[in-house]
Amino acid sequence: MKRFFFPLLAVLTVTLLLSSCGSTKNVAYIQNSDYVDFSKSQYLYDAHIMPKDILTITVNTVNPEASAPYNLVVSTELRTGTGGQSIGSQRALQTYLVDNEGRIEFPVLGTLQVGGLTKSQCEQMIHDKLMPFLNAAENPVVTVRMSNYKISVLGEVNRPGMFNVGNEKINIFEALAQAGDLTIYGVRDRVKLIREDAKGKKEIVTVNLNDANIISSPYYYLQQNDMVYVEPNKVKARNSGVGQSTTLWLTSTSILISLTSLLYNILK
Repeated sequence: MKRFFFPLLAVLTVTLLLSSCGSTKNVAYIQNSDYVDFSKSQYLYDAHIMPKDILTITVNTVNPEASAPYNLVVSTELRTGTGGQSIGSQRALQTYLVDNEGRIEFPVLGTLQVGGLTKSQCEQMIHDKLMPFLNAAENPVVTVRMSNYKISVLGEVNRPGMFNVGNEKINIFEALAQAGDLTIYGVRDRVKLIREDAKGKKEIVTVNLNDANIISSPYYYLQQNDMVYVEPNKVKARNSGVGQSTTLWLTSTSILISLTSLLYNILK
């Protein structure tokens, strides 16, 4: 019995070591970067305005009074946290909600079709429409920002949640970094991306974070309101099924180890 025990223990140890080493190939990101054609990714991403986006639009001119009609402000009451009493008001620029047809109502100019435009295209369009109402010397500067550009990351990440994107540009690795990266249980070659286009059509695509070709993928940069879901691997899935039987399983394992040790001491 003794001469079979140690060889069996050695085989089990080597098997566990090999399996743990082999699993690292599924953990590293962008593994084949030496064989990727990066010429396909040589472009600067620019987000497009979509329905339900909230825009902040400012117009600046040489004479501030000339741009005042286009920079509407709204007042919101400030209240104390306990009694709810009003302690004053705060003024902020008017925001514009893009409707389902991609339109907004802008002061003086009326209805503007902004859906599908990039930020710079929207700024240029508003600039051109303002010129008939302003003196040429005013040289208006239009700035458009998306106030509610956000993405969501959930599943096997360390800090799942919804994240605001201030610069209106984020790639999938940056989004995962915001969420604290994947846990060791996250499946890196089958990450789900849920996206809705400007017409309300939904799609779910699978991206492989191990493959460096993701750099050239149309899903490398995330659009506003994208959702990234990381699946758990088989180990995590099995562990999640243990539930309330964890204590029983540990107890049984402890008893089995004790019996094995006792038999070994008797038979040696």
